[in-house]
Amino acid sequence: MAEIACRGNSLLMRFAGIDSPEVAALLNGAEIVVDREYAAPLKEGEYYVEDLKGLEVVSTEGQTLGHIGDVVEGGGGQLAEVILLSGEKRFAPFRKEFFGELSLSEGKIVLLEPWVLDQ
Repeated sequence: MAEIACRGNSLLMRFAGIDSPEVAALLNGAEIVVDREYAAPLKEGEYYVEDLKGLEVVSTEGQTLGHIGDVVEGGGGQLAEVILLSGEKRFAPFRKEFFGELSLSEGKIVLLEPWVLDQ
């Protein structure tokens, strides 16, 4: 069980069994994963990465290009890992300039600029 406290803009957590700064330092950079029922509510146009994985990537003409393997942080923003039909992996900026309509119910996302997948 964890103890949680808010201090200004920071959230402080204390976990059972983590009793020193040295042990806590071993968790530096770790991710905290929670069940969806405890996850933060989403705003319009926001999605959980897990919901994007596996989406079919299609061109504006409806041609299947591949599927989303993952969405990762790329320094300048998020990158969508697109696994092409050939099995090759490419990365495209996960931005509205490159990705258009997204339908979780249809399992598709439109790639507006397929050239970003060219090497």
